[in-house]
Amino acid sequence: MDNAHTTHQMGSEVDEVADHYWAALVQSSPTLATALGLDLNQDEYDDLSPAGLDAQYRLAMDTLDRLDQAMPADDTDRITVAAMRSSLGLEAESHDKGYDLLSLNGIASGVHEIREVYDAMPTETPDQVSTIARRLHATGPALDGWLATQRASIDAGIPAAIRQVDLLVEQITAWTSDGGFFDDYLKRTASRDLPDAVTTALAEGIDAAKGNFRRTAEALSTEIAPLATETDAVGIDRYRLASRQFVGTTVDLAETYEWGKQELARIEQLQRETAERIRPGASIKEAMAVLDADPAYQITGTAALKVWMQERADEAISSLDGTHFEVPEQARHIEGMIAPTHDGGVYYTPPSDDFSRPGRMWWSVPDDTNTFTTWRELTAVYHEDAPGHHLQTSSAIAAREELNSWRRNYWTSGYGEGWALYAEWLMADLGYMDDPGHFMGLLDGQSMRAARVVLDIGLHCQFEAPEEMGGGEWNWDKAWAFFNNHVSMDEGSARYEVNRYFGWPGQAPSYKLGERTWLELREAAKAKDPNFDLKEFHTTALRMGALPLDVLRRAMLS
Repeated sequence: MDNAHTTHQMGSEVDEVADHYWAALVQSSPTLATALGLDLNQDEYDDLSPAGLDAQYRLAMDTLDRLDQAMPADDTDRITVAAMRSSLGLEAESHDKGYDLLSLNGIASGVHEIREVYDAMPTETPDQVSTIARRLHATGPALDGWLATQRASIDAGIPAAIRQVDLLVEQITAWTSDGGFFDDYLKRTASRDLPDAVTTALAEGIDAAKGNFRRTAEALSTEIAPLATETDAVGIDRYRLASRQFVGTTVDLAETYEWGKQELARIEQLQRETAERIRPGASIKEAMAVLDADPAYQITGTAALKVWMQERADEAISSLDGTHFEVPEQARHIEGMIAPTHDGGVYYTPPSDDFSRPGRMWWSVPDDTNTFTTWRELTAVYHEDAPGHHLQTSSAIAAREELNSWRRNYWTSGYGEGWALYAEWLMADLGYMDDPGHFMGLLDGQSMRAARVVLDIGLHCQFEAPEEMGGGEWNWDKAWAFFNNHVSMDEGSARYEVNRYFGWPGQAPSYKLGERTWLELREAAKAKDPNFDLKEFHTTALRMGALPLDVLRRAMLS
């Protein structure tokens, strides 16, 4: 097992290249600076135009050239070089093919980046709110740059799918409607004790932003939609590159498609066994109905949900620290939050670089949802908080004396989402999910993650649909039926999920692919070391920071 993190001396040639790249990236990305909690260009936006993408490409290529000239001092440096070559090389390949132009879907587009930055901006002082007001006015040029890139994508022969255009227009309409995100943001922020001039400036900024977003929705409807494609699948060539970007390794897509079916069958067998524990003779759906009806698993209202998830997260950190993990002092606080949007989904935002803003778990609650079942949701807390995303990202960010800036902040889905799924299984192994209801919740989430391996790969690579769907070509109806056959979820959340797979190819399978790698690495480490220590395994892995899966595998087994 690689223990370079205990001996590496910061300031090597490789560290200098990585730190220089990271500083340049932060300088060019005000939204990244926001995520890091840095007061840098906070009334501006990234350049999302084609020229902005070209600038990022030149930065990546220059960094790769500088890496070729740098002399690695130790294993930590060699890991950095391998990780940066993988990440930046894939970024360059995507740019060369024109694939990075298209950023239009219902979950992770440039429009979402422009909107979501406000969730992380501080609002404690008049100066901070004044900065927000100025940034709201800057949404116009930012959205214009993004639209120019979407037009360039069409010109390059890579149009968006009409389904995703319609979905994004629908979301923008909701954000800008009366009582939508922007009105709610104004209401919440203006309720603070602010000078009248600042409140007025904020209101003017909100009005400007609403107008800019509405204008963007109009352009999507009148310019982009008529040129969009009815075809949802991106095809195996684009999908193969997207998959490599999300997981950091080359995946045998046909093999993984079949593995996804097998994994789904394995999980559903565990569900049947668990249903028998809940009520003898019950089917999976009947057992879930029993759990849904049990008051012991029910929470009413978002305020109660927030309290519950905060308590569970605090309990997890307290009990895991010193036993199975080394939790950095800075990471022992996390905040459970109700998101200001109602799109559905649960997500995590990392702490600021100095931990002045803690890591946060956000629950985006649909408008029509007011009752929550804890048997389903406990596993989500472990996934997003501890020992999942919060522990993973915070451990890396806190490793200031061991990792350069890029290594501390780099993110790749296969590593991070794979770790979060590994964390869910780990909590079951450690006894935290012994309650059959909570274990059924874990399995329900796992069934969804396995089902989307099949759905995502099958749809976009145009593999034949499963026999249960009648075979043939995947389409929306088959995807919707397949998902609901294997996942227990309300209609609004289910639509959010299926729309996500249609519009974000390659991302959804990265969870299970990463989980498979983590489990394989743990078993390999056990087989290699008769004195295997789980806490040491976790500490070594997390202190490396996020890595492409190929690089992680080599580093952990070296």
